[in-house]
Amino acid sequence: MAKLIVTPNLPDPDGFYADLIKAYDGMDDEAVSAFSARLILLLTNHIGDAEVIAEALEEAAKTNLKTEG
Repeated sequence: MAKLIVTPNLPDPDGFYADLIKAYDGMDDEAVSAFSARLILLLTNHIGDAEVIAEALEEAAKTNLKTEG
């Protein structure tokens, strides 16, 4: 069974962030939300492991609670 990797695992996180911001360039909030949803669905399909995806959902929810509280 695969586990969700929560430690840094991306060789160039700054490059990824720059690419993401570039992809958002010129989009309004609605377009950014739609793009982000498509990206999430594509990456979820790529992962393809329901248990890992469930872990990611739980982790994202915890992180959201930490930032709001």
